[in-house]
Amino acid sequence: MAVLTYLRVLAVAALPVLAVPANAQQSSSREVSQALPSAEVQALRNALQRLARQPQSAQALVDAGDASLALNDYSAAEGFYARALQLSPNSAAAKLGLASVYLKTRQPVKALQMFAEAERAGASVDAILGDWGLAQDLVGNNELAQQSYRTFLARGNDDEVTRRLAISLAIAGQRDEFEAALRPLLARQDLAAFRARAFGLAILGDTDQAARLANQLLPPDLSSRMAPYFEFMPRLTKSQQAAAANLGIFPRAAQIGRDDPQMASLGRDEDPRMARVDERLAPRGAPLGTRVDNSPPEPSGESRLARIAREQASVADAFSGFIAPEELPAATSDGAVDISTIEIPREQTKPEPPQHPSRHWVQMATGRDIGALRFDWRRMMRRAPELLDGREAYTTRWGQANRLLTGPFASRDDARQLVRDLRRQGFDSFSYTSPEGEKIDIIQ
Repeated sequence: MAVLTYLRVLAVAALPVLAVPANAQQSSSREVSQALPSAEVQALRNALQRLARQPQSAQALVDAGDASLALNDYSAAEGFYARALQLSPNSAAAKLGLASVYLKTRQPVKALQMFAEAERAGASVDAILGDWGLAQDLVGNNELAQQSYRTFLARGNDDEVTRRLAISLAIAGQRDEFEAALRPLLARQDLAAFRARAFGLAILGDTDQAARLANQLLPPDLSSRMAPYFEFMPRLTKSQQAAAANLGIFPRAAQIGRDDPQMASLGRDEDPRMARVDERLAPRGAPLGTRVDNSPPEPSGESRLARIAREQASVADAFSGFIAPEELPAATSDGAVDISTIEIPREQTKPEPPQHPSRHWVQMATGRDIGALRFDWRRMMRRAPELLDGREAYTTRWGQANRLLTGPFASRDDARQLVRDLRRQGFDSFSYTSPEGEKIDIIQ
């Protein structure tokens, strides 16, 4: 019930972004001519509006999760998908969405389990294989990953999956195949392919060439900060290399080159269990075999991912000691470094306290225009001075929009108490905990 209330609150709280308040429109011409929202933001607005009208709509929840995922708001996406599964436990779309969240936050075992559930619920295996392969790379199973990528690409070109295949080949030490996979993308001047090539070269041990390539692509101050990470790439485990090159997540110094022993065992190509899995993947002609037939594979009476999951039944137990990020998004989880943003402190034995610690807030509204949010805050203060007088308004980015916050509060319970008090005054709000590192600005 609490989740349902949260969704109702979130849906109504998002409505102020649909139009600038009338008084604000009169106050300045700049506020009247706001830029149009991105497609992702508009999709989220539409889904939230539908949820306001139909709180029990599993499809609207899935759509909201998809939009949040596109905006890289993994925590919100996970909440929407989880609620959708409460309403529709067999929703393949919701399970696929959760698998994508786990994948983006480097929780590959949970992702693989959810992909298998999605397939059992009716999701197309062909649509899953590109992401399923990345999950295999993230647990160190490069051969299975490459088979999945190739099968996916046999049905049509996909730049992202092609880059993933190239990275996987680099991790496996296959430089010629790595270069060949990227060549068509490089010929089109695909910048993401150049980035993949830099990481692949570093993985293969050619750190000097990787650094030179970065120097050509990035400003000098940024490329110089990338160099130390290139130096470490050959020392990472396979799963760490896949996470760094595909997700931008680099391990802290103490974990470089170290996987859980059981994880390392699962990632060895010579592991006899993996050979059996490969055989199971190709009972008659290998839809996931190393030689890919361009024609569609013959349908099988038994789920392909189910067969893999059965052969890898020990995977979940083997990863019982694997510590996945507890906080979302993964870039802010303890001990992980997001090199995709290049805003990375050098490794330190005793890190300094974070400049922007995790804090508790109450979210009052969202919107793209700070001026409109400032007007809304003043209107709210006039409406409930006994609750908001003396409090300040703050903002932080939320995808293509901004959150309107007040706080910070000493605890989440304190924030929730204000939410309850505001609800009695007719306000729609909810508590929000900012992750460590997220900058919160005061609205002047």
